[in-house]
Amino acid sequence: MASKLNTESIRAWLDSHKGWKRRSNQIIKSFRFSSFRDSIVFVNRVATLADTHDHHPNIDVQYDNVTITLSTHDAGGITEKDLKLAEQIDFSTSSN
Repeated sequence: MASKLNTESIRAWLDSHKGWKRRSNQIIKSFRFSSFRDSIVFVNRVATLADTHDHHPNIDVQYDNVTITLSTHDAGGITEKDLKLAEQIDFSTSSN
């Protein structure tokens, strides 16, 4: 099981990753696209990454806006698994 990260580690990561914010025991970021279709293409990319990492985010789609929320429920908070997947998600889009 992954270990929960301490506040300092999470803060340092957030400082170097544009757009990600901490909300309680989760990290969250919204991505805006030019169309609903582009939003869904992005969601499909995220789904592939999530399956590859065996770590699945909460995804909220509101037309041209997609919000990704990551947390490791087994650990009760934010772990390296969340940060690694977040980095892969950022890499998969030019909309960071």
